[in-house]
Amino acid sequence: MSQQQTLTLAQPLPLECGGELAGAQIAYHTYGTLSPARDNVLWVCHALTANADVVSWWPGLVGAGHYYDPAEWFIVCANVLGSCYGSAGPLTPVLPHNRPLYQAFPRLTVRDLVAAHEQLRQHLGIEKIHTVIGGSLGGQQALEWAIAHPKRFEHLVLLATNARHSPWGIAFNEAQRLAIQADCTYQGGGPEGGVAGLRAARAVALLSYRSYDAYGRTQAEPDEDTLPAFYRASSYQQYQGDKLTARFNAYSYVTLSHIMDSHNVGRGRNGLEAALAQVQARTLVLGISSDVLFPPAEQQFIARHIPGAMYAEMDSPYGHDGFLIETAQITHFLERFYVQTFVH
Repeated sequence: MSQQQTLTLAQPLPLECGGELAGAQIAYHTYGTLSPARDNVLWVCHALTANADVVSWWPGLVGAGHYYDPAEWFIVCANVLGSCYGSAGPLTPVLPHNRPLYQAFPRLTVRDLVAAHEQLRQHLGIEKIHTVIGGSLGGQQALEWAIAHPKRFEHLVLLATNARHSPWGIAFNEAQRLAIQADCTYQGGGPEGGVAGLRAARAVALLSYRSYDAYGRTQAEPDEDTLPAFYRASSYQQYQGDKLTARFNAYSYVTLSHIMDSHNVGRGRNGLEAALAQVQARTLVLGISSDVLFPPAEQQFIARHIPGAMYAEMDSPYGHDGFLIETAQITHFLERFYVQTFVH
């Protein structure tokens, strides 16, 4: 069992878009014990609305009895800046008035998240990371980190992510932000601002996280002659919206979606191909056959341009969410990857 810990950054964090974040806190969890050789570090970068307690949201892959078992690994997961799970974000009181900034919280990028990871790494006294792993926004962080600090990592595992966020992905994010901003309570600030808009935004997001086949398998109506009083697919969208609003907030959602839009490892590095060529870690890239948000072509591009990278594709009906669900397939490919790594 891991307790959440907090690091307060000693110095203001310079932001890529300008300005700085002063007194920022980073919430994180660690599991397991660092080996005497300090060679068993697994760093997990989480996705959009997840948190630092990786065992709670990646069951079947991380935790006792699973592939990444704290009995063997020293596991670190940090909550990203801009979130609402303990790290500095739109609902965090800030000086001089000791009030949250809400929609005025500064614009962050993936590179700012990586800079915060770096400060936490230094705080923990970790020099070498055996494996950094992440899916979706977490994969964007992991990839950016492996390019910015290529000697830091031995292995890089990327799931359902890309080297630059696509116009398609940005459009989905903007549609969700428009839903949130159409809620009149959002502009007024306050902890409950934008709740109805966030509920609608989650319904939009689910259409990109799942697939046609997934909805057909789980939300189809029975073959009956009567007209349904309600539809399963409609109820499912409402349920998922309610589920997210009970644990997240609209201001963090807007902040994090903008962070995802910012992702472009080629910015200032002579393009994507040149940036990817800087990765020195042994790399596994996993795509998902039914992912419409991060289609496999994006992962194939990454694998082609990282020297020696291994690409594999999971056959899954669950769309983008497959990287959270298909833990048996992920474990299978990890086993192959590490064996090949050790053979080489």
